[in-house]
Amino acid sequence: MIRQAGFVIVANTLPVRLVSDDGEERWETSPGGLVSALAPIARSEGGAWVGWTGEPDRERPPFEQDGIWLVPVPVSTDQIEGSYQGVCNRTIWPLYHRVVRAPEYHRRWWRRYFEVNERFAATAAEVVAPGGTVWVHDYHLQLVPAMLRRLRGDVRIGYFLHIPFPPEELFVQLPWRQQVAEGLLGADVLGFQTHADANNFLRVASRLSAARRRRNQLGVGDRSVSVGAFPVSIDTRRYASVAEQPEVVAQAEQLRVQLGSSRKVFLGVDRLDYTKGIDVRLKAFQQLLASRPGTAREAVFVQVAVPSRERIAEYQELRRVVEELVGQINGEHGEVGTAVVHYLHRNLPFDELVAMYQAADVMVVTPLCDGMNLVSKEYVATRFDNTGVLILSEFAGAAAELRTALQVNPHDVNGMAEAMERALVMSPIEIRRRMRAMRRVVHEHDVHRWARRFLHALHA
Repeated sequence: MIRQAGFVIVANTLPVRLVSDDGEERWETSPGGLVSALAPIARSEGGAWVGWTGEPDRERPPFEQDGIWLVPVPVSTDQIEGSYQGVCNRTIWPLYHRVVRAPEYHRRWWRRYFEVNERFAATAAEVVAPGGTVWVHDYHLQLVPAMLRRLRGDVRIGYFLHIPFPPEELFVQLPWRQQVAEGLLGADVLGFQTHADANNFLRVASRLSAARRRRNQLGVGDRSVSVGAFPVSIDTRRYASVAEQPEVVAQAEQLRVQLGSSRKVFLGVDRLDYTKGIDVRLKAFQQLLASRPGTAREAVFVQVAVPSRERIAEYQELRRVVEELVGQINGEHGEVGTAVVHYLHRNLPFDELVAMYQAADVMVVTPLCDGMNLVSKEYVATRFDNTGVLILSEFAGAAAELRTALQVNPHDVNGMAEAMERALVMSPIEIRRRMRAMRRVVHEHDVHRWARRFLHALHA
């Protein structure tokens, strides 16, 4: 008989990754705020985590890691191509991000998405103990709540979406809109990043289902589904403590020397994704350089672009465009031995990333659309001396919380260039006032509080 748990997390991947040392395989805990928030809860509850190992066509038995019972879900290569690379990356991702790119709709992909969700739901139904709690995460598994409810009507089910939920007029373009809406309505509590996202779903559910709406509640048969905003955050203490370590401070100082001690450092850190607006941001910096003589000697831009979905044509094209822009800007404004834009196409070790945040005078976070954007909060958490300016897209979920950032329309090149110029000349007093306000928010509303709030709502 399979080992059961009273609290079960269901996510696309397990909170561990497989590493190989001298030919020997071992599991290590994955980095990230979600794991750091949920792992202690799962551990204290004797809980389980259901997810994929990242290995196609491989079945592994359940195993324990750091006090959590991990239950792998086998996924075939065909299912990965149809569900993850197809529906998740090329249908739902662009549609939910306000159609920044045109979504693709293919029935063969949808069949695989359905199969994967069915497999996750069946595994969760086996693992959760009678009367237990299941917390399902993100857009990969939108059908799981209803599937699980049909299998296990005795359990409490929560669902949290980590990306934006689109307005009604966009969502209804999805050929499988009914199935997704009804899949989500299988939960007892539905959590979204912002109030706008929650309201978007309430309108969709009222239109596409028989659910009866009363404020933030939906009546589904004899059940009540609570819909609300639970803005996700970061492990603030982790970022803050690492930022103050002497070796990280020294690394940040060395970075500033390498970039030019007298220059203001602008920084962008993003996955190389078309929703992040990297190309538009670079065009804004290019305009700043052209319109403000001498800026090339006063400022330098560092863009870290973490590789993402490299097999997809749109991402390959984006990389080409970004790298051409970097070359063009350096060709127009750089000097021998002095680049104006430094471009890194790779992951950074955690300490190096924090040092980069510390070295930056101006953090530029300008996604065209984003569920939350945790990079903005990470930057704020590392600014223990209350210095630094955050330029933030008004279309990032974090904009609702980080109100004293310089908020910009990420489609407006002129407006972003003006914000960059303002960041260059802002007085130290105003910089500290703005940063202190943002730091209060990030410290008070960290990822641990987010998890507690959601679970409290689920158990209410």
